[in-house]
Amino acid sequence: MKIAVGADHGGFALKEEIKAFLINEGHDVTDMGTHSFTSTDYNDHAIKVAEGVRDHTFERGILVCGTGVGMSIMANKVQGVRAALVHDVFTAKATRLHNDSNVLTMGGRVVGPGLALEIVKVWVDTAFSHEERHERRVQKIDQY
Repeated sequence: MKIAVGADHGGFALKEEIKAFLINEGHDVTDMGTHSFTSTDYNDHAIKVAEGVRDHTFERGILVCGTGVGMSIMANKVQGVRAALVHDVFTAKATRLHNDSNVLTMGGRVVGPGLALEIVKVWVDTAFSHEERHERRVQKIDQY
């Protein structure tokens, strides 16, 4: 799967672990920055990843900032993006099954690396259910 990853300084360390994990799992990963702990605006990286998902350059995107909140808000400003802020495995699975989320956001200061990699694995490996009720609801999101 083609996946874009991005982070600000608060999510940099976790992004690096996620990137290595995804590559090891055989995914085609593009790193949209940041590339250090130097302070940067989360907005810039969120837009790069979200626009890449919107334009179908990437099948999915993963964003990490300190809490995951800023990345989620910014990514969801991009038409066609359904970014989900996730801090547990159950939600990671549910947001793929029910909401067909295409961007995952997490907090590097909230989720430890072990749990984060479990979340990523479940989120990447779970397909949208395509049940009629979920299809209908996702269409309403996309049409708004």
